[in-house]
Amino acid sequence: MSELNAARRNELPPGEFAFPEQRKLPLEDAQHVRNAIARFDQVEGVTDAERDAAWQRLLAAAQREGVQVHEQSWRELGHQGGRP
Repeated sequence: MSELNAARRNELPPGEFAFPEQRKLPLEDAQHVRNAIARFDQVEGVTDAERDAAWQRLLAAAQREGVQVHEQSWRELGHQGGRP
């Protein structure tokens, strides 16, 4: 994965994160999109509505970066919203 140090992460606009208000799960390139998919269900402290919006941002980034996503919804991931 491309290195994203603290300074570079702080420079990213909010729209480059799946969860822009929390600045969680950067979506700047294909490797980060894949990582965001893998860690999506580990994000805590967000509502289902925020998770729905984040999933849509993630899907848009995946399409832009050529990353194939098999799930139609974040609810299809291993654990829903970080809850077992």
